[in-house]
Amino acid sequence: MDASVVGIRLASGVVAPLVKKLFRGEGAGAGLVDRPVRISTYASVREQRVLSRYDLRRLADKLVAEALRAPGERPLPPGEEAGVAAALAVTLYSLGTLALEDAQAVEMGAQAFAAELRKAAPNTGLGRDAELFHDRLLETTCLHILQFFTTRSTYIPAALVENARRQAETIAKIDALLARIPRQDGRDAEFEARYLEYLAKRHSTLTIFGLDLPPGSARWPLDVAYLALEVVFSPLDRDSLAGRALPGSTAQPWNPAHTADGAPPRSYRVLLRGEAGSGKTTLIQQLAVSAAQEGSHDHVIPYVLPLRNLTRHGDPLPAAADFLAATALKGQAPEGWEDRVLRAGRGLILVDGIDEIPESDRARARDWLVELFAAYPDNRWLVTSRPSAVRQDWLAGEEFTELALVPMNRAAVADFVTRWHAAAAAGEDLRDQLLTSLATKPELARLATNPLLCGLICALHRERRGFLPSGRKELYTAALSMLLHRRDRERQLRLPELPEEPQLQLLQRLAYWLIRNGRTQISRKRAEELIAAALPAVPAAQVLGDSPAVLQHFLERTGLLRAPTEDTLEFVHRTFQDFLGARAALDEGGLGELTRHADDDQWEDVIRMAVAQGRPHDREAIIGDLLVRDSDRSVLLALASLEYAAELDPGLRQDVHKAALRLMPPKDEEAARSLGRIGPLILELLPPTAKTVRTARLSVIAAAETGSEAAVGYLAGYCDHPNEQLRAALTRVWERFDTEHYAAEVLARMVPPPDDLPITRDAELTALTGFTGPPGLYVHHEVSRGALTRFLARQPVAGLGLRRFSGGTDAAFLRGQASLRWLDIDEWPELRDLSALHGLPLVAVTLRLGNDVPLGPVLASWHRLRAFTLYSAHGPWSFADFSPEARLERLHLEGAAPDLAGLGRLTSLRQLWLGQGWRPRGKAAWKELSALENLEEIAVHTGALAGLAAYAHLPSLRTVMIYDGEAWDSVLRAQVAHSFPEAALKSVAEARR
Repeated sequence: MDASVVGIRLASGVVAPLVKKLFRGEGAGAGLVDRPVRISTYASVREQRVLSRYDLRRLADKLVAEALRAPGERPLPPGEEAGVAAALAVTLYSLGTLALEDAQAVEMGAQAFAAELRKAAPNTGLGRDAELFHDRLLETTCLHILQFFTTRSTYIPAALVENARRQAETIAKIDALLARIPRQDGRDAEFEARYLEYLAKRHSTLTIFGLDLPPGSARWPLDVAYLALEVVFSPLDRDSLAGRALPGSTAQPWNPAHTADGAPPRSYRVLLRGEAGSGKTTLIQQLAVSAAQEGSHDHVIPYVLPLRNLTRHGDPLPAAADFLAATALKGQAPEGWEDRVLRAGRGLILVDGIDEIPESDRARARDWLVELFAAYPDNRWLVTSRPSAVRQDWLAGEEFTELALVPMNRAAVADFVTRWHAAAAAGEDLRDQLLTSLATKPELARLATNPLLCGLICALHRERRGFLPSGRKELYTAALSMLLHRRDRERQLRLPELPEEPQLQLLQRLAYWLIRNGRTQISRKRAEELIAAALPAVPAAQVLGDSPAVLQHFLERTGLLRAPTEDTLEFVHRTFQDFLGARAALDEGGLGELTRHADDDQWEDVIRMAVAQGRPHDREAIIGDLLVRDSDRSVLLALASLEYAAELDPGLRQDVHKAALRLMPPKDEEAARSLGRIGPLILELLPPTAKTVRTARLSVIAAAETGSEAAVGYLAGYCDHPNEQLRAALTRVWERFDTEHYAAEVLARMVPPPDDLPITRDAELTALTGFTGPPGLYVHHEVSRGALTRFLARQPVAGLGLRRFSGGTDAAFLRGQASLRWLDIDEWPELRDLSALHGLPLVAVTLRLGNDVPLGPVLASWHRLRAFTLYSAHGPWSFADFSPEARLERLHLEGAAPDLAGLGRLTSLRQLWLGQGWRPRGKAAWKELSALENLEEIAVHTGALAGLAAYAHLPSLRTVMIYDGEAWDSVLRAQVAHSFPEAALKSVAEARR
C-alpha cells in the first residue's frame, strides 16, 4: 500500500482517539479535519507535566500498530515497526523545543510544520520506506495539532497581534535599509566616484631620493615602485593568526586589503609597526590607491588620516564628518556622507603615524580611536607606528592584530635596485655593479634594510660612479650633499652658488625646532621666522635674499623640504630631520637635553645620530650619561650607539658591554628583536650555549635580526639542537642572509635535516647542495616546475608541500621518490594525472587539489598510509579504496561528506573528522562507525550528534567534537555524555589550538 494512502485513512479513523491522550479539547475549531483533536499546549510535553518520554513511546507504538492494521500492501518491511515508533516518539517530543507561536504554526501548514519538527529532532536513521511512512504519519498528527490551535480563544487576537508586529518590523527594516544605502538623489554615488578618482591621483606617486627625472623629478609611479612588504605577527597574535601565516615561515608578503585567501574581509583591525623608512606610509598610499581603483565594484571607501597633518596646529582629532578636512575636497561631500559610509561598514580607515605626534598626545589619540571603533565597529582599520612609540598591547583590548614590518631581505633589495635603475635609466652595468657590491660587502648590505636606505644607496652609487660610503653617518652626509648642492650644479642651472654648510645651519634649526616640539610639520610662517632669526649669523645664505626667498629655495631646489599644504612644511623623511636635529643639538651644546629624552622614542634616532656626528668627548658625555640613567631603555640606547662611535674610550665601551649583560638573554621576542636591530656587536654578548630552550630560541631570534653575515657562524652553533621551535626559527631566517652561504653553513649541517624548509625562489633550490638526510620542503608558487624537477633529481626528500603550485597537469617529478614520507598539496588546479604518486611510501597525505581527480587507484597503492586529510570531494573515491595493508590512524575530511561504506574495515583508526557537511544515511552508517573499535576521537556536525549517541557503539571513544560556529545544545550534550561517559566534549577550534 502507498504510504500516502495510509496517512489519509488514519486522518479520519485512527489518529483522533490515540492523540486525545496528548491534548485537552476546547472550542469548535476551524474544520481542518473531520474529527478534530483538541490540544491544550505543547508546553505540557516539554515540561512533562502530562507525558513522559515513555508515555510518548507507548502512544507512538499504538499509532504505528493501528496504521499497519489497514488493509492492502504492507508499507513497512517486517522488523522495522519498533524503529519507526521510536523515531516518531523522538520527533513528537521535539514539540517542546519549537519557538513558534500558534498563529505562525497555522500559517505554515501541516507539511511545513512537520518539517520543522523533523528539523528540530535528531536524524531518524531509518531506511527509505520506513522514513517515508514515518513522515506521512507525522504530517497527519500535525494536521490535528494545527486544528486545535485555531480553536483556542487566544488564536484570533494573537494572529492580529502577529500581523501588526510583522508590519512594524517590515517598516523598521525598510527605514534601516534606506539609511544604509546611498541617497536616492545620486549625490553620494557621484561624490564617491569623484573622491576615489582624487585619491588614486593624489597617492599614485612616491618620492625616490636621488632620481633626476624630468619635471616632477623624484616622483615615481606607485604601481612601478611598490614592493610587497613582509610582516611578522607579534607574540600576542601569532597563535590567533597562525592559520593565515604561510606554512613554514612567520615572515610573509602581506596586503592588508585582503585576507589570506584573497577575499576582502568584512572587518579587521591591524596595528602595523615599522622602523623609520621601512615603508609604512608607502603602504598606506598603496592601499588607498588599490581600494580607490577597486571601489567601484567592492564599495570600499578609504580614508587616509596622517596624524602629523591633523595635529600640526594642536587641533583636536577629527570626527568622522571631518575625515576629509586635510584633503582638497574638504566641505564638498554630501551632508552626512561619511556617517552613511561608516555605518554601512564600507570604510577603510588608514591612520598613519602614531609615533609622529607628541607622546603626551598619544593617550588622547587612543581615546579618539576607541570612540570611532565604538561608533563604527564594522569597518577596516590600519594604524601605523614606529616599534617603540606605543606599548605592545596598546590596542589589544580593541581586538587589534599587531604586525611588524621586517627588514628587506636580499631578494627584495635586489628587486628594488633593479626597479630603481630601470626608472632612472641608469643602465644594466651600473645596476649589476651595485648588486655585486651588496652581495660582497657585508657592511653595505647591512645598511640596505629598508626602501629609504636602498634608494639613497642607489642614488649615491650612480652619482659617485660606483664609490659608496661605508657607514650610516657617511651615507646620510653624502645624501645631504647630493640633495643640497650637486643636483643643480650637475644640471648646469644658473643659480646663486651657496655652499653646503650655510644651508645645513639653517635647515638644522628647523629640524631641531620640530624635534623639541614633538612635531614633524611646521607652519610656513614659523619656518620663515626661524630662518630670519638665524640669517644674521649665516651671512653666506643672504645671497639668496630674505627668509621667504631662502625657504623657497629649500623647497624648490634642495629636495629636502616639501609642502604638504600651502601653509605647512616638512622634511621629505623623518630620518633627515633627526640627522639635522642631532647636528643642531651638538652645535648648541645641548647634550643634557638629548639624554634627558632617552626614554622618548621620538629622540632615539636623534641621540644615535648625535653620537655619530659628535666629537670624541661629545660621544663620551652622551653614552656616559645614558649609563648613569641606568634604565633598560637607556642602556639599550647606549649599546646601539656604540656602532656610531668611531672613536671611544675603551673603558667606557667595556662599561656599556657590562651594563648590557643584564639585558642578556633577552626576556621576550620583542626584546630579542630590539637587541638584534643594534647590529652585529650584540653577537659577542649573546650566550654561546644557552642553558634553556627558551634562552636558545630568543638568542637565535636576536642574532638573526642583525642581518649580519657574522651571525651565520653563531646560528650554525645551534644546528644540532633538538627543539622544534628553535629549528623552525633557523629555517625561517634563511632569506635574511646570503643564500648559498647560509645554506652551506646552517641548513646543510642541521641534524636531523629541516622538515619544514620554506622555498620561495628557484635560486634557493639551486643553493641547497646537501643535507644530513632527506629534508622536508614547503615549495611556494613562485618556484618553477623545472627548478623543482632538477632539485628532486639530485636530492631525495622526506616530505614535500606544494602551495598554489602551477606545475602542469601531472606530478611526474615525484615518480620513484623512494624517501618521500609526507605530501601536502594545497591547490594545484591544473593537476589531472596522479599516476606518478602510485606506490610511493607515503605515511601522511593532505590534498586540496581544486579539481576532480580520481583518487581510488592511488589510495589503493599507499600501503604505509597512516594519516589522510582531504578537502572537498576530488572525483570518485570511497573508504573501500584504501589499501588493506594501510594501518590508517588519522582521517580528516573537510567538505567531502562521504558515504561511510567500507569505513568499518579501517579498524586501526584512532581519530576521525567527518566534516561539517556529513550526515548519516541510514542505519548502515552507524554500523560502519561502530566497527571502529579503536576510535578515540570523532568530529561531526551537531546534526549527527543525536544519532551518534543513540546508535553508535564506540567503546574506546574519549573525545567528541563539533565544528567551528556550532554550539553544544544542553540536551545533545546530555545524550552524548550518557552514551560516551568517558569522552570529553569539545569543539574543533579547541583541538586546533
